[in-house]
Amino acid sequence: MKVVVSRSGGIAGIRTTWEVDVDAQPDAADWAELITALPWAEVVARAPEPDRFVYRIRCAPNEVVLAEPQVCGPWKELVDRVKASRRAESGPGPRPAGPRRSPDSPLGGFGADSQPPG
Repeated sequence: MKVVVSRSGGIAGIRTTWEVDVDAQPDAADWAELITALPWAEVVARAPEPDRFVYRIRCAPNEVVLAEPQVCGPWKELVDRVKASRRAESGPGPRPAGPRRSPDSPLGGFGADSQPPG
């Protein structure tokens, strides 16, 4: 069983997606209990609010779209667990490098093949 949480909107309008394979989790039974207890059919559609997030939560055959204020109680617990699980799986890892400047750039800097002075 897979749970996918997508968050979009906010000030920047960026979409972020987290995904977890529940069956691969050490506490899969706890996950299944939480997912089964969620009020999937009781969600009332709510218009998005400016500069707020919208969450789409999918766990086949269920799918809901929640405005940020609706992500509370068991929904918040699920979202937080999915996000935490993804961080744990991916680990801290290296940060992506920023843009590199060419030595010929008017701003200076180092190209991919150059060495820093010293």
